[in-house]
Amino acid sequence: MQLLKTMERRKTMEKKKILLFVDWYEPGYKAGGPIRSCVNFTRYMRRDYRVYVFTTDRDLGSDSSYEGIRTDAWVSPEEGVEIFYCSPQQLSGRQIRAQIARIAPDYIYLNSMFSKYFTLVPLLAGWGRPPRYKIILSPRGMLKDSALQFKPAKKKIYLHLFHWMRFDRLIHFLAADATERTDIRRHFGKETRVEEIPNLPGALPDYPGAAEKKSGELSMIFVGRLHPIKNLDYLLKILRSIPVTLSLSIIGSIEDKLYWQQCQEIIKALPANITVQYLGEMANHQLPAIISRHHIFALPTRGENFGHAIFEALSLGKPVLVSDQTPWRNLEEAGAGWDVSLDEPAAFERSILQAAGWGQETYSIWSRAAFDLARKHIDNTNALEKYRKLFS
Repeated sequence: MQLLKTMERRKTMEKKKILLFVDWYEPGYKAGGPIRSCVNFTRYMRRDYRVYVFTTDRDLGSDSSYEGIRTDAWVSPEEGVEIFYCSPQQLSGRQIRAQIARIAPDYIYLNSMFSKYFTLVPLLAGWGRPPRYKIILSPRGMLKDSALQFKPAKKKIYLHLFHWMRFDRLIHFLAADATERTDIRRHFGKETRVEEIPNLPGALPDYPGAAEKKSGELSMIFVGRLHPIKNLDYLLKILRSIPVTLSLSIIGSIEDKLYWQQCQEIIKALPANITVQYLGEMANHQLPAIISRHHIFALPTRGENFGHAIFEALSLGKPVLVSDQTPWRNLEEAGAGWDVSLDEPAAFERSILQAAGWGQETYSIWSRAAFDLARKHIDNTNALEKYRKLFS
């Protein structure tokens, strides 16, 4: 028995080390998809690697640290993963350089394009000399035109600095889809090293069955940050002309207060047959039960590099109505929803009316097709093997 334990310990010690930098991590949830991408990554990769996560001690926009979480020290919430929840007082270039030296990682994994402490400082730590580790950077959709239009001057300066310091030559870029690969090479050149690997999804539950559905009625749910890039106002404006009985639930953190005020003004002017309810912000583990009570999921986003909420809705058997600015394409062909150009609001309206017209039998067919698409995505991507190859 003792020999077995010793061998197991030695095996753990021999695993290569990944040091992951991300602004927000579990139990945070307000930053949305990037948190879920990183949590899924660590839970898959910890089987074959020692994974270290350096992050902040609080959620997006919060003034206080997570309750019950030890800060400014490495903690191990699960086997194979260690996390450093750094307080604002301790967050500095010196701290980050010290942790890189302490961990001596084989790989550094950066999960933002425009983060001072979680991208720029780690890159500067290895600048000017051959790095002792492989650097992998996932832009997380931040190089899309729709994302660059927010704070454009600041981002333009940042990208210029990135070029001037030749950081792109140190990095292996990770693109979630072909569109992101194109965005990366548009900014950094055709010779840039880019691997295209989809995000690792969460575990797929069993098919939960279809919700009760009557023709002429529809319940929709929107899950996303209340920010112009998620485009809630676009959806609300479309609802003005919908003649059937429709309810919309909204879940998300209010990231842009002025934008949310504008959305509320649209909601107030909607006709009596349209009911809109804001349910506030919710932790990820609360979402499945809420999503399950609705018929379809709607997100007319201006850009997603994966869309974890979209995948979760599909995995719960919910057809999805999204823009064509996500990797989820040809949805209508699969009978799992619609991906529609933002230049065609009438097509969004037609899709909503189509879903409203379904009776139970038709809705059940679409519901099952949505679940099957989520399962097919997991079966076909072979993402885990591709990640193992990248981190080798």
